[in-house]
Amino acid sequence: MDNLHIVMFPWLAFGHMLPFLELAKYLAKNGNQISFISTPRNIKRLPKIPTELAPLLNFVELPLPHDDNLPVEAEATSDVSLAKVGYLKKAFDGLESPLAHFLQTSCPDWIIYDFMPHWLPSIAAKLGIPCVYLSIYNASSLSYFGPPSVSLGGLYESARTTPDDFTILPKWIPFDSNMAFRMHEIMKMINLVQTNISGVKDGYRMASIIHGCEIVAVRSCTEIESEWLSLLENDIYKKPVFAIGLLPPPRVKLQEDADDETWVQIKEWLDKKETKNVIYVAFGSEAILSQEETSELALGLESSELPFFWVLRTPVDSTESELPIGFEDRVKGRGFIYRSWAPQLKILSHPSVGGFLTHSGWSSVIESLGFGCPLLLLPLINDQALVARMLEWKNIAFEIPRNEMDGSFTRDLVAQSLRKLVVEVEGECYRVKANDMKEIVGDRARHNQYLENFTNYLREHRGKSSDTAT
Repeated sequence: MDNLHIVMFPWLAFGHMLPFLELAKYLAKNGNQISFISTPRNIKRLPKIPTELAPLLNFVELPLPHDDNLPVEAEATSDVSLAKVGYLKKAFDGLESPLAHFLQTSCPDWIIYDFMPHWLPSIAAKLGIPCVYLSIYNASSLSYFGPPSVSLGGLYESARTTPDDFTILPKWIPFDSNMAFRMHEIMKMINLVQTNISGVKDGYRMASIIHGCEIVAVRSCTEIESEWLSLLENDIYKKPVFAIGLLPPPRVKLQEDADDETWVQIKEWLDKKETKNVIYVAFGSEAILSQEETSELALGLESSELPFFWVLRTPVDSTESELPIGFEDRVKGRGFIYRSWAPQLKILSHPSVGGFLTHSGWSSVIESLGFGCPLLLLPLINDQALVARMLEWKNIAFEIPRNEMDGSFTRDLVAQSLRKLVVEVEGECYRVKANDMKEIVGDRARHNQYLENFTNYLREHRGKSSDTAT
């Protein structure tokens, strides 16, 4: 068997690094030599790999160039506020020279990169190294953003010039769909990117990456997104697009670990609740709820009369929202407010959890459906709204109703949506659907077959760069 040397280079966000690591582990397990490149502190924070993979999975540390605008030791998006992510992108671009040197001296067969290093395809082309763009975004979201020409010039170059243009189905999607942003979602994105600190727009970064790669690998599967995967390959990108499966996270063990005080405390609380009755609430480490949103959500949880476990974290450099006066006393015993990192996989797999109120991040969706846990959606930033649209279109999940212009929602609609998800007859179809999805999302053999097909392609096409970036 012809084993490969593959360089992997994810963006500095754990939502990107962790799926890259899962793919790296699979490739190493199949005898390939992996060079996983990131910054020193990020590598130290990654989960430990199995000892038998250590000879094949090599972590390469490239120090992140200093920027006075970044906090000390900030190397990932979770270390900075949304307002400072631009400085992180600027520092990341400073890795161009040391990465080029590594590639020149290591002669890999393939590079698997993320959407951020727009400068990497041209380096790879000069060295004759073929590239894979590994998208941690799902196929429908990629389809919405369209072909590289939208950002690089050419066909569809003027497709979007006003916010309204982002609220309608793009002209390159030929079938019926709800795939579009709502006005409050696109205005939030525009406000975030108006100050382009790094000097390079994200659209240009992704378009350059896609234009310069040989193949696109998507964290998806045909069982969920067949029409979108076909559209990407045949019409939008016009190059090979591989579904590599959903890269489900490692299996978890629910038994108590005497050394894990966090889980012991949480498990004791969950064990006392009825089966499939608890609402798990979590919005990741970067999304920010306003004070009004926090209050309405809290009062909605209270009036739902359902037990809930709420991971209420305050992102870096943001002000902690206050809970309504007396709220914690009124829900004591029924509600668990947890203000630190929580073991999400273990919580979702617990038999008492009957629903997940989530920001619709693709990784969280995969984790929840892998356990057959029904989803209630409240998208907050980035591609989360597009993930929510796809799930709603396919009747896999539903969103909390919101004002389309300002994004506001009410406590009453929160409570109604929670009860619909967990106990009302109206939500039974979503509970059944989530359980059905478990057979797809939680089937590791199915997803390993996708990875095997992808790996075989890499072996068969080693060293065949098309020089598309030149």
